[in-house]
Amino acid sequence: MAWSRPVGWILDHMVYRTTVTGKENVPTGGPVIFAGNHISFLDGPVMFGAAPRPMHILVKQEMFKGFLGQVLTASGQLPVDRRGDRTALQRCKEVLDAGRCVGILPEGTRGSGAAEDINGGVAWLALNSGAPVVPVAILGTRRGDEHVDSVPRPGRRFHVSFGNALTLARRAGESGRASMDRAALEIRAALAGHVQDSIQLSGQPLPFADARQDLTAVAGTPADDH
Repeated sequence: MAWSRPVGWILDHMVYRTTVTGKENVPTGGPVIFAGNHISFLDGPVMFGAAPRPMHILVKQEMFKGFLGQVLTASGQLPVDRRGDRTALQRCKEVLDAGRCVGILPEGTRGSGAAEDINGGVAWLALNSGAPVVPVAILGTRRGDEHVDSVPRPGRRFHVSFGNALTLARRAGESGRASMDRAALEIRAALAGHVQDSIQLSGQPLPFADARQDLTAVAGTPADDH
């Protein structure tokens, strides 16, 4: 996985021009869940290259084919069935339990990136691993009315910002479902707020929403699972 870090840096700083802020908000040790907004297929690689720590990113299983699939596997990325994948969540928890980092784009699919809603997988991971969640705003990878499959021209300016980490836990007397719902709301609010703050800071707006969100990604894990 170590070889993929320079590849991510090259993508961010040689192919594109990426401004990175908030690295000081990322815990320097222990498990971390990076939760980024999702506007382009480049969001995962861009977040990977900008982060101060290596991470294992959940990538839709359809990408794990041929040469690209070999690269994704070799770089430590994790396949996920977007229709609902308890196995992927368990793998992520194992990674976090080992003190490493996981990257998730919890909106489920590419859209406006405003984090108006997220799937429950990230909340389940946060509650069951105890890992802090760092909201990540990714801007510039898609603009205006560009199609969700468009490829930005080399040299475009991106902005990646890491927000304040939040740690979530079940409260005494709170059911598993109530904990999941509360955690998801808190993560969504933190991510949505950080995205808006980053827009103000960078001057880069979100693209238009031209993709229907599919929030089934890494969902379907019962709230009372341990």
